[in-house]
Amino acid sequence: MKILIDADACPKAVLQYCLDIGSKNDIPVLTVASFNHNIASANHITVGGTSQETDMKVINLTEPGDIVITQDWGLAAMVLAKQAHCLSPAGIEYRREKMDFLLEEREIKAKFRRSGGRTKGPGKRTREDDSRFATELKRILTQFS
Repeated sequence: MKILIDADACPKAVLQYCLDIGSKNDIPVLTVASFNHNIASANHITVGGTSQETDMKVINLTEPGDIVITQDWGLAAMVLAKQAHCLSPAGIEYRREKMDFLLEEREIKAKFRRSGGRTKGPGKRTREDDSRFATELKRILTQFS
């Protein structure tokens, strides 16, 4: 088991928590981000800046039983197809039975934006988000390690 982090848009608190829990539990933590980001991690992989390059690297490194941290619903769907666990930085575990809905919602929003509309971005990160993330990651590690 390893923890893979889509670090292009990962909050620093989540990144640090993953590095700490990985170190304490002897679980490798790999971070992947484009060269546009400065990530301090012993196991960091830098990719180019083209669209989806980080996602493709993460999915190519993912094996069954791994835990992937991402807020990208498309990447989450591919991770689940590889029999790995997937968790958002907000502490919400992605599940197969909800992926069709999420991907459909993503497509509807993208179509709306392409036609000139604006969609609401994520809210400001809270301590509750950090706490929920820590709780869910611990649950997954306990349940599946």
